[in-house]
Amino acid sequence: MGRKIKEECGVFGILEQAGTDIAPDIFLGLTALQHRGQEACGIAVSETEGTVGNCSFRKDLGLVSEVFHDPEFLGKLKGNLGIGHVRYSTTGASVAENAQPLVLSYIKGTLGLAHNGNLINTETLKRELVRTGAIFHTTTDSEVIAFHIARERVRTATVEEAVLAAARKLAGAYSLVIMSPRKLIGMRDPWGLRPLCLGKRGPAWILASESCALSAVGAEYVRDIEPGELISISAGGIHSDRSLQISRPAHCIFEYIYFARLDSRIDGISVYDARICAGKALAEAHPVEADMVSGVPESGLTAAMGYAEHSGIPFGYAFYKNSYVGRTFIRPTREARSSGVRMKLGVLDSAVKGKRIVLVDDSIVRGTTMANLIRMLKDAGAKEVHIRISSPPFRHPCYFGTDVPSGEELIANQYSETDLCEKLRQKLDADSLGYLPLSALPEMVKGLPICTGCFDAGYPFPVPESRH
Repeated sequence: MGRKIKEECGVFGILEQAGTDIAPDIFLGLTALQHRGQEACGIAVSETEGTVGNCSFRKDLGLVSEVFHDPEFLGKLKGNLGIGHVRYSTTGASVAENAQPLVLSYIKGTLGLAHNGNLINTETLKRELVRTGAIFHTTTDSEVIAFHIARERVRTATVEEAVLAAARKLAGAYSLVIMSPRKLIGMRDPWGLRPLCLGKRGPAWILASESCALSAVGAEYVRDIEPGELISISAGGIHSDRSLQISRPAHCIFEYIYFARLDSRIDGISVYDARICAGKALAEAHPVEADMVSGVPESGLTAAMGYAEHSGIPFGYAFYKNSYVGRTFIRPTREARSSGVRMKLGVLDSAVKGKRIVLVDDSIVRGTTMANLIRMLKDAGAKEVHIRISSPPFRHPCYFGTDVPSGEELIANQYSETDLCEKLRQKLDADSLGYLPLSALPEMVKGLPICTGCFDAGYPFPVPESRH
């Protein structure tokens, strides 16, 4: 469907104190997080009995249901402690070697790590390791994190101290789930850029990128891991360390606009409520006379409902989404991208014919997809198509694990702020076009401190000049 902003990754971890094999639970948790990454996935498990943590794992390219299509694969993963990962590559190529979790043998036995996010000082950290003899098997920043933890473990009394020592060197976004021989550890970057939450099911404790994964395994949501917090779970209970916390976090606003699943809560905010709020703010900022409000499936539907509720214009479906096409991908030509849109979405002719349509989506990146959708609606007899976008214009890249491309690829960068809506409206052949104002974002997340770098270059910390 052309170029869309892609998800980052999803992480999941569980320690079952009753000693039950937990690979099937990790499978369910990763399936619930599949929207966060569809390129690769993996599961690693171990027993908490013994001294070295006998570990078994499986990972490969593909969806969770593809990599673990044979029930025997899960049956061979024995253990009551485990972590899992679904991946979309933001650092490192999409090859099997870069799939996670990463599993290392080190001084204390086995270390498993799954990472969601992206570092901006990877090369500096990697050079430090290479100069002292480290050999890398992947091209990911996640392996750099794992190696630094393993190296710090030589100098520290506990694995928690090693994780904290390594985290002090990291610049960027990270939510980590870590498996040591007897402990499950979660760590979130000080800005809270990537989400992580804690759940409980009987004697089992669970860490996950989103609360929807807790629901998938029948666990109760306990709380979000705080920005800068390390949490360690073992037979002895739960320990929390907040020594890396800072005064003002910067949560990723795009979790609420697009990434997170609709039934998740992140940092106390309902994703559904946030999108409804965005739609209402969009209607307030950009009203129009129309006969129907619709959304681009699936990402634009909830904001479209909010727009309809505030405006009083009826909500309806303009498109049918074909769920059996499979994963979408970047097609090489404009013609191929157009055919991809038509394979994925079909217009409901009788619903749109002769009507003035307000079409809501979460973003415009290159504009190719939106132009095709407008053409499809008008070919089906829509009288007018008014585009409303439930985020501000993308003008800057993201360096923290979100696939916002470089500035020259962003269509909003081709026009000045004053000319953008009118020039882009003409280019797309829309009847009007409006973006969510930047000022509406705080209300959308009830005042939660957020990162708006991809909209206004207001990054939460300095980005190296070489990355601009």
